[in-house]
Amino acid sequence: MNKGDKRPFTFAPLDIPDVILAEPKVFPDDRGFFFESFKTSDFEKANLPTHFVQDNFSFSKKDVIRGLHYQKHPKAQGKLVFVLKGDVWDVAVDIRRESPTFLKWVAVELNDQNHAMLYIPPGFAHGFISLTEDVHPLYKCTNEYDPQADAGVRWNDPDIAIPWPVGNPIVSAKDAFLPFLQQTELF
Repeated sequence: MNKGDKRPFTFAPLDIPDVILAEPKVFPDDRGFFFESFKTSDFEKANLPTHFVQDNFSFSKKDVIRGLHYQKHPKAQGKLVFVLKGDVWDVAVDIRRESPTFLKWVAVELNDQNHAMLYIPPGFAHGFISLTEDVHPLYKCTNEYDPQADAGVRWNDPDIAIPWPVGNPIVSAKDAFLPFLQQTELF
């Protein structure tokens, strides 16, 4: 970010334009650093949601894959993801059937050094792999979790073909048996 820039955030669309990378302006000094992690007025100006109803926090060891998760309509969630500690490779897959980027995916590295955040809109499956030990991701959701709307796609689905950057990931039993795309109810 330009040092003369007074905006707390920069926002950049990724290869799927609906997925937005938000980078806060960080103010380091000899005590540590400070940054605003969310500001309604800046998110409004960027046409991003400002009303989040649930925060989720997890802890993962190195090489853990979580995902690919989403919630079905009408409980679909937008997510603002960032990492308090550690390093993840965060993935968003467009599962909106009518979208020009249907089944395309984007990934970014989020960590406690770059402080970047990823906004993933409703209609996307989301997952990440922890690249370091002791990873603490946090994400804000635009809709509350509803177990009746809970859904997902297998992390290694060949139709999506995400090249996860680890050879032998740790996956939960739930995620290991999520359906493949061909058996999944998408948007």
